[in-house]
Amino acid sequence: MAEPLRHEVEVDVRYAETDQMGVVHHANYLIWFELARTELCAAAGHRYADIEQDGYLLMVVGAQVRYRRGARYGDRLRLLCWIERLRSRDLTFGYEVRRRDELLAAGATDHVWVARDTGRPTRAPAAVQRSFERLHAGSAAPTSD
Repeated sequence: MAEPLRHEVEVDVRYAETDQMGVVHHANYLIWFELARTELCAAAGHRYADIEQDGYLLMVVGAQVRYRRGARYGDRLRLLCWIERLRSRDLTFGYEVRRRDELLAAGATDHVWVARDTGRPTRAPAAVQRSFERLHAGSAAPTSD
């Protein structure tokens, strides 16, 4: 099976994201994961705001981060995101935070599809699922959805 396609976003570390020593506070990595995840959804042709407007939510049910080295104020970072596991009702996104080629942190977030009106778990919207399947399979084939 091919490797999932990885989407990349660049971000500059802002002063407000650091502690007194100029090192990024650990909670900001989860914010960067969200940024990379929403950009991946948009690159797949499905802006997250549109998914919500269509009546679906992608609820976070778990998050893991393994920190290796600290990012610092002024660093330019590469955030990589991909679909690690994909099923009809849930999925896992994988992440890496890199400074040039140096791995600073890696992690994953687990999500469940939820119907916005009922708050109950549901299957992924068909068009989104098809686009995500292509990304997960390592294919960038455009969608006609």
